[in-house]
Amino acid sequence: MSAMVDEGTGLVADHIGPDLNDPSTYTSPTNLAGYLWSTVVVRDLGVIPADEARSRIDAALSGISSLERHDASGMFYNWYSPRSGEKLTSWPGGDEPIEPFVSSVDNGWLAAALRIVAVAEPALGAKAERLSDSMDFGWFLDSSAMGGAGLNRVGFWPDRPSHECSERADGTDRATGVFVTCSTYGTAVSEARIATYMGIANGQLPTSSYFAPSRTGAANGSGTGWMRAPSGDRRQYEGVSVVESTYDYSGMRIVPSWGGSMFEALMPDLLVPEAEWGPDSWGVNHPATVAAQKHHGLHETTTGYWGFSPSADPEGGYGQYGISALSIESTAVSSDDRNREGVTNAVDLPASSHSRPHTDELDGPSDSVVTPHASFLALPYDARGALDNLGRLDADLGMYGAGGFYDAVEVESRRVAPTYLSLDQSMVLAAVGNALTGDALKTYLTEGSFEERIRPLVAQPVFGSTVG
Repeated sequence: MSAMVDEGTGLVADHIGPDLNDPSTYTSPTNLAGYLWSTVVVRDLGVIPADEARSRIDAALSGISSLERHDASGMFYNWYSPRSGEKLTSWPGGDEPIEPFVSSVDNGWLAAALRIVAVAEPALGAKAERLSDSMDFGWFLDSSAMGGAGLNRVGFWPDRPSHECSERADGTDRATGVFVTCSTYGTAVSEARIATYMGIANGQLPTSSYFAPSRTGAANGSGTGWMRAPSGDRRQYEGVSVVESTYDYSGMRIVPSWGGSMFEALMPDLLVPEAEWGPDSWGVNHPATVAAQKHHGLHETTTGYWGFSPSADPEGGYGQYGISALSIESTAVSSDDRNREGVTNAVDLPASSHSRPHTDELDGPSDSVVTPHASFLALPYDARGALDNLGRLDADLGMYGAGGFYDAVEVESRRVAPTYLSLDQSMVLAAVGNALTGDALKTYLTEGSFEERIRPLVAQPVFGSTVG
């Protein structure tokens, strides 16, 4: 991670090559967040001294403080130069334009990291809080979604974008004078729930928005536009009616994610003790997801390795990888139906808004590539299996380099993506840190009012998931 940080700005880059030289010339709020919590982790593990960690975090906070933001919401844009701190309006090294976009999930990760820093480094608490206190997650709320329960939009553009699926906010919700996405985060198993947690904890989103997302498909429970119609027990949580439905997979019942990937299911669990707080929901669904990923890799493919999640593409760029049997996207009839039902994801937005350049936009999830970060995400639920998988990825496929595990490998061709993504490395470090410190990152994030507001919500749902 340190090799990716610009010494002048304190900002981490998006990725770096195998020789740990020449980091990329763009970064995002999620990358900045991962670097902050990773620095806390390595301090807690004694990898670097406390004074060095404090200095690194202080420099990063100064760099973040200098970034241009959307003034009214206090939210950060999606892409910046780590070298200058300037907001990017075109991809470095080319003329492909970027229409500045404000993402709910990316700001969710940064707000979470700032809260972690404020607790873990009290000397820098005020500096971190000045940044996070001005971030208003109410700007992402579509209060009309799900019969008034509310869902987070994917984000908004301050200026009219070229993307056809956008609409000018009329001021009914907090957002006004911006162009909001037509799509919302309408599925429960999504990395975007970190923004919901932060918004509710801050008192900026209604508690109903936690219960509102659909479990397996159509937001209204009718199945319209989907090959698999939700069926299951209908339950009420604080006035929100939910169909607690699952997919059947190899004798297990699982609430699926949009793309069938590990990071959608388990990345928020790195910072929020979901399995502990939700024993009848995440406490079953998380281990079931891990078991399904393992089963798929070891028994339904011929590769003998597992861990499918968005990562670097060994052919170049970035790819969306997951298991189609655990993917809501793979059951959608058409993108038009998907948008109308309000169950969508950021893949529907133009790549310049949210994705790294040259992102591989697949028609559906693919299990052709394995990424080590997925095994690290599995550590709390199958440590022996995860460590065995990582060991074989290294011994058999040469996945370990100067900066740790390379980002991904195409297992049939044995072609490795020889790069390190700061996002994926930050997931690795968070998982290792939690395993060796008794979940210190979760303790930092959830101290005080966060636990008081979020834990009672997470405790209520009964997903109906089962592990084989």
